[in-house]
Amino acid sequence: MSAGAKPVVATMIGDPAGIGPEVIAKALATGEPHATSRPILVGHAPAIESAVEMTGVPLTVRRVHDVEGAGMDPSVIDIIDQGELEPGSYTLGHESAACGNASYAWLDKLDAMARSGEAAATIMAPINAGSLRMADNPKPVFNVDEGRTYLTLLSGPLRVVHLTDHVPLRSVPKMITRDSVLDAIRAVDDRLRAWGVTNPRLAVSGFNAHAHGREDLEQISPAVQEAAAEGIDVSGPIAPDTVFRHCIDGRYDLVLAMYHDQGHIAVKTWGFVGNCAMILGLPYIHMSVGHGTAFDIVGQNVARHEMILSAMTEAASLAAGRGFLPSGGGR
Repeated sequence: MSAGAKPVVATMIGDPAGIGPEVIAKALATGEPHATSRPILVGHAPAIESAVEMTGVPLTVRRVHDVEGAGMDPSVIDIIDQGELEPGSYTLGHESAACGNASYAWLDKLDAMARSGEAAATIMAPINAGSLRMADNPKPVFNVDEGRTYLTLLSGPLRVVHLTDHVPLRSVPKMITRDSVLDAIRAVDDRLRAWGVTNPRLAVSGFNAHAHGREDLEQISPAVQEAAAEGIDVSGPIAPDTVFRHCIDGRYDLVLAMYHDQGHIAVKTWGFVGNCAMILGLPYIHMSVGHGTAFDIVGQNVARHEMILSAMTEAASLAAGRGFLPSGGGR
């Protein structure tokens, strides 16, 4: 990307039977994504056309074959539609194999665009687990080359990476090792520097109350000390009942949490509307949202767009090497 050029941010529309198309239409109608990026959609053009009509946003939809010349006009929604979904093959608010197959195809397209350099960042609007299970060839959602990925939640100044994610709490202690914590600290520091955070200030949450327990003393603390000896600005383990507040107050740029609810409860209590998610560990910027397909309200024009807007604006800032937005996009 040349200096001063806006990064291409490619967004797959999510499961077309859900609220993805309508929240995307509303987000693009704000004009904010076009101000800092070239937003291009991947998915089913008729779903976006229907969303534009239903929401009443003053935008037109244009089908494009690639990113050349696309994503420049804020009054136009450019979408790459390769015909993966037949019109009439799904019903709003319902799971289907057709939507599952299309979702996988669109995610593969995002991955290809990012790896080829066509897109500087990618975004996944909400997909539906039921539809994915009904697909012809269910598979992992992300194509990971090596290493591992970390779910990251962003809510304004509070940014949280999760060492472990969807695992039973009883399994977490054995997953907290010196190596696993050190690998996560290194991965976070490396990625933040690449995205324009010149000197990342990292905090590592403790696992036990007041960060005083076997895991904290024998595994987390040695990992933090080794990372600090390598020149990484990292502190911890810090008591989990205070570390997230410190991040909100600006003392740290990001917190490494030990397990799913430790991080999720903090983020969603601090600010649910406008937060977004990132998959850290892929070879490119990939973001998503913190809500699902919301089949119960689809088509009612009541779904809020702040999360997908936040994902779009944060992705643009990171892709341009400007680091995180100071207060979070879409808030």
